Amino acid sequence: MDIASRVDHTLLDKDAPASAYDELVDEAGRYGTNVCLPPSRLDRVPADFDGEIVAVVGFPHGTTVPEAKVHEASLAVEAGATEVDMTCNVSLLKSGEYDEYTRDVRVVAEAVPDVPVKAIIETGLLSDEDKRRSARLCVEAGADYVKTCTGYAPGEATVEDVRLLKETVGDEARVKASGGVRDAKEALRLLDAGASRIGASAGDEIVRGARDL
Repeated sequence: MDIASRVDHTLLDKDAPASAYDELVDEAGRYGTNVCLPPSRLDRVPADFDGEIVAVVGFPHGTTVPEAKVHEASLAVEAGATEVDMTCNVSLLKSGEYDEYTRDVRVVAEAVPDVPVKAIIETGLLSDEDKRRSARLCVEAGADYVKTCTGYAPGEATVEDVRLLKETVGDEARVKASGGVRDAKEALRLLDAGASRIGASAGDEIVRGARDL
């Protein structure tokens, strides 16, 4: 399995200096992974970077208004993002405001139609019923992926959640497992469970570990 191209090597710490982003991008280039960064740090990615350039939107809480997410996503794509990971508004879901929840995802997907959109649903905050409902609404809204966690709320990516999400979306969307993925064995378990992409700050360690398995 070519695991490197399925890993989004991630740096989203609010206090990370520019040098940390440069180091992460260098590691991604050496190991063949993608990168996942805040929109404000996309300028650290060189024009000849060979992987996917993922920008987070509405991160990490997802409670900004949809129009703000649209603007942020559009600016990120203009700055070089080839994929967008947007945080869903969990408050809307848990309040039963399903039309508003769907619209929040849809307007972003429609604003950047040429790049994949991954909808982060925060599985650690949801019941299994809500996970399924969220996944179905995100697919209905046009999301290309359903993503487990931001890593900034309770919960981590689990094999059980990946299976549940994959069973829910079927072939209509893919699943990104993110949150607490620290080594190659765990990443491979999540991929075997149905994930198509792994998000991790330990992306370099995951690729190195996979080479030894």
